[in-house]
Amino acid sequence: MQHLRPTPTYAKAFTLLEMMVVLLIIALILGSVAVMVQGIEGNAQQVTTASKIKGIETGLTSYKIGSGRYPTQAQGLEALVTRPTVEPKPARWSQVAKADSIIDPWGHKLVYRNPGKHNPGGYDVFSMGADGLENTEDDIGNW
Repeated sequence: MQHLRPTPTYAKAFTLLEMMVVLLIIALILGSVAVMVQGIEGNAQQVTTASKIKGIETGLTSYKIGSGRYPTQAQGLEALVTRPTVEPKPARWSQVAKADSIIDPWGHKLVYRNPGKHNPGGYDVFSMGADGLENTEDDIGNW
């Protein structure tokens, strides 16, 4: 009878080096996903702001149809939300915008100018962007 030598048994486990390589790969993937999500969020805020401005322009047109003129600089965009108390008070008024529609995604009120600097024959509506400063490259307006 022939004796069989037992085959050595090896531990079936990951080495520390293998674990560290896997963790490094996971960290790299998570880091790249975080960078992509950040870019998407910034773009989404700009698109949302541009849409809000288009909605405000529609509201301003509705206001003009009902009252015969755009709100004055003193009345501002609040005239679309609540009945103006500053002259000239419109004879016919109805709410054409909600209060949150005149706030940009960064928490700043949209700026309204009548007459406009960029649209001298009309009005300007714009967001000062993420930095909250006027006349910077992140401003988003109707021009």
